[in-house]
Amino acid sequence: MRFLMMHRLDESAPEAWNPSPEFIEKMGAFVQDWTERGILITAEGVHPSEKGAIVRKPRGATPTATDGPFTEAKEVIGGFALVNAADRAQAVEYARQYADLFDEIEVEVRQVVEFEDFEGLAAE
Repeated sequence: MRFLMMHRLDESAPEAWNPSPEFIEKMGAFVQDWTERGILITAEGVHPSEKGAIVRKPRGATPTATDGPFTEAKEVIGGFALVNAADRAQAVEYARQYADLFDEIEVEVRQVVEFEDFEGLAAE
């Protein structure tokens, strides 16, 4: 099964968008290990919210876009990883290992919908 791990961070923290050389080295080794073990499919960090936008579409309305930064949010998405895991419990354990690389972070774990997931719904 594939799971998406999105990490949120406090973008006002100095290290949020300026990681130390030690952190970069630690993350690089972690990514290499997970890649070699077949856990990691892909992982990316994202730029600060000031370079982003949010598009919202209320029911029955036209979509609107708001440029960042997202001042209403204390924590923003800092990046994501897509991983292979046997089940949710294993994915959560991977998220714990990933979170342990950071001083402070929140990681949301969500199973990716596969095409096969819809086959069972058609029979109901």
